Amino acid sequence: MTVPFGARLRAAMDALGPLCVGIDPHPSLLASWGLSDDVKGLEAFSQTVGEALAERVAVMKPQSAFYERFGSRGIAVLESTIRQLRSAGTLVLLDVKRGDIGSTAAAYADAYLDPAAPLCADAITISPYLGFGALRPIVEKAQQNGLGAFVLALTSNPEGAAVQRAVGAGGKTVAQAVIDEISQVNQGAKPLGDVGVVIGATIGPTGHDLTNLNGPILAPGLGAQGGRAEDLRAVFGDALGDVLPSWSREVLSAGPDVAALRAAADRARDVCAAAIAVTA
Repeated sequence: MTVPFGARLRAAMDALGPLCVGIDPHPSLLASWGLSDDVKGLEAFSQTVGEALAERVAVMKPQSAFYERFGSRGIAVLESTIRQLRSAGTLVLLDVKRGDIGSTAAAYADAYLDPAAPLCADAITISPYLGFGALRPIVEKAQQNGLGAFVLALTSNPEGAAVQRAVGAGGKTVAQAVIDEISQVNQGAKPLGDVGVVIGATIGPTGHDLTNLNGPILAPGLGAQGGRAEDLRAVFGDALGDVLPSWSREVLSAGPDVAALRAAADRARDVCAAAIAVTA
């Protein structure tokens, strides 16, 4: 029987600490590493990050867009990166933010959450703004295969508030309605549900209820983006124990030296673990 994603994620966080590191090969980051902004540079960057951090952090999060910009050859590098990380035992969260309706949603599920698919990851990010119900094919495929999904709820970009904090007829914000839908999906799951939310670490107190979520909370924005581990309590309150902080640019900027990358990830992990332990 396949171990559910939520259980595997909890085990990884308990063993390796609460940290997700992105793999975000920005052109400027490739340049700072002395790499060319092409497929060759993309491949070298991805291999180095994998060598440095596979099996050392709970989750690795490749950003698909930075691979897609190189076309089919970039996607081939992404496939290889996902495969190598998963073969090493590292959980891979593919940041694709997909979301659509009907057969298209099902096709996205087949692309990323079918174990036979070249781009299959342990979890993906998805967008609920065509209606949470439209995501059912993706959520169901994930659960059938012991995989997971993280649904955008409260993002840190200023444009997001107009949609996410809009209040519906029932008096709930759109974000709270999404959180409550996920709570129903995760109901009864132990130790953690397979469907999580994405809530920016930089947004401050949200006024939203995460009490019944019973799923992981991806918190991007720590480090270079301005988020601080010691502020996580203000954002997540009593749900802090289920938070997976994401710390990317500051860690990656330590490369290309493998030892320096590992040291940067270790510092980020320790800061996050200390903040969660102190405030839990």
